[in-house]
Amino acid sequence: MFIAMNRFKIIIGKEKEFENIWKSRETFLDKVPGFKNFNLIKGKTNEEYTLYASHSIWKSEEAFINWTKSEEFRMAHKDAGVNKHLYLGHPEFEGFNKII
Repeated sequence: MFIAMNRFKIIIGKEKEFENIWKSRETFLDKVPGFKNFNLIKGKTNEEYTLYASHSIWKSEEAFINWTKSEEFRMAHKDAGVNKHLYLGHPEFEGFNKII
C-alpha cells in the first residue's frame, strides 16, 4: 500500500473557496487502476494559513506513479493554476509506503 499526500497552506479567509473547489471537481480517480481511497483533510490554522492535505491510498507506489503519468491525472489537474491566489506557496508532496 502507498499513501500519497499533498499539503496545502491556504490563505486565511480562503478556506471555503478551497474546500468548494475540491468538493465540486472531477478527480477521475475511480477510473485509475490501483486507486483505493481519497480524503481531503483539514488541519490547524495559525496566524498565516490553514493547513489542508489531500490523502490518497493506492495499491502500490507504482500505481500512484502510473496515475501521475495518466490522461486522467492531466484532466484532473488542468485548472490547478487558476487557483494560485488561494495558496501560500506550492503544495508539498509526501509519499509513504506501508510497513505494517
